[in-house]
Amino acid sequence: MNLTGPMYRLYEYFLFRQLDKDKAPRHVGIILDGNRRYARKHGLEVPWFGHYRGAAKVMDVLRILWEANVKVCTLYAFSIENFQRNEDEVKEIMVLAEEKFSEVVGNPDVHRHRVRIQAIGRVDLLPEKVQKAIRQAEEETQDYDDHILNVAIGYSGRAELVDAVRAISEKIESGELSPTQINEDIIEGHLYTNGIPDPDLIIRTSGEERLSGFLLWQSAYSELYFAQVYWPAVRRIDIWRALRSYGDRSRRYGK
Repeated sequence: MNLTGPMYRLYEYFLFRQLDKDKAPRHVGIILDGNRRYARKHGLEVPWFGHYRGAAKVMDVLRILWEANVKVCTLYAFSIENFQRNEDEVKEIMVLAEEKFSEVVGNPDVHRHRVRIQAIGRVDLLPEKVQKAIRQAEEETQDYDDHILNVAIGYSGRAELVDAVRAISEKIESGELSPTQINEDIIEGHLYTNGIPDPDLIIRTSGEERLSGFLLWQSAYSELYFAQVYWPAVRRIDIWRALRSYGDRSRRYGK
């Protein structure tokens, strides 16, 4: 549906009236996909345009989610596999990451909504400048608890499980744990998202219909929504459609 002008505003109002904040998902995960295809669609073979437009879209979407009463958001920004991309493209993405984490410190919306920022993934693989910006953002917001923003960067769901198994194995080796004590709670306690509820809803943009290793353990009972729009082109109505779809579903958790 390609709406513009008054028709778009009417449809936006129609969607808004259908939203029920009491039924909002607590935790929304988003796979930010389609930056490079967005750039090509606009006649640019280099992906920088798409990545910069995509980065600029993040705060807009977060505001929409906060207004809709979503408490936790996890953004899949950069996977471990993405390091295999063109070296210049990876460098450009890292510059953007440093810039966006640095902006958190002075962002009034982050402080007004009391958003705790956390990076999840193998952060040690990132350039030192990016790691420093992440530490500053985390320290600046560590006392906030109204909302949580997880940024999955240098992330892989398989790597997360490997890291959890390693940590548990070390505790078994030291005598802190015995194999018979291992259960779901123990595993969850060693994931990057320890202490955070599993995502109720996962949104992927660009029309691709797969999770690509995103929150493999945590997404067992997540509702999935695949938006037919590239991430930099996401609008308020696209997020509201996803939230409306979630509100219309019956969640049975296998029962």
